[in-house]
Amino acid sequence: MIRDPARTREQILEQAGILFNSQGYKATSISEITDATGFTKGAIYKHFKNKEALEQQTVFYLFQKVTSDLEKRVKAEKTAGDKLRSIFNYYKLYISSPPIQGGCPLANASAEADDANPALRKSALKMMEVLRTSLRKILENGIRFKQLKPTIDVEFYVTLIIACLEGAVMISKLQRNTTDINRIIKHLENQIREIEN
Repeated sequence: MIRDPARTREQILEQAGILFNSQGYKATSISEITDATGFTKGAIYKHFKNKEALEQQTVFYLFQKVTSDLEKRVKAEKTAGDKLRSIFNYYKLYISSPPIQGGCPLANASAEADDANPALRKSALKMMEVLRTSLRKILENGIRFKQLKPTIDVEFYVTLIIACLEGAVMISKLQRNTTDINRIIKHLENQIREIEN
């Protein structure tokens, strides 16, 4: 039977993503990935130079899965405030019904992205910048279309939103309840109401 290389690569990323995101990047071995995929180490290394390359590409694979779903929700909203609220509610799903097994790939990769794994850190930084750019664009468009007050500090709100949401996901995931994410979302919704025109 001839395998489709693109499909094989996708299966490896999908299974590696579940393992990395649930168990951690350092804790997951290539042997566990071969068990999960049914592929040999040789087949995995045919598609990925080494474990580090697989980790990097898996981070992007997971992040793209999350962002493509999130983008649809954001695009469905008309105003900057509603777009931001749709992001808040999407983050709430990480606790009640995570779109990806193991939780937020950005938070998980960031937790392990230290000096010992510069490639993973680089991937996490790229994901963070994509998120920052998206939020910045929503806020700037909100100002341009007079949906948000023109005097707001865009960079402050970008940082506030990311820090609050990522922190709340981490706390809620640890406590296995939605209490803290609900508190944070309520706080962020109040912040957005204050800056809306």
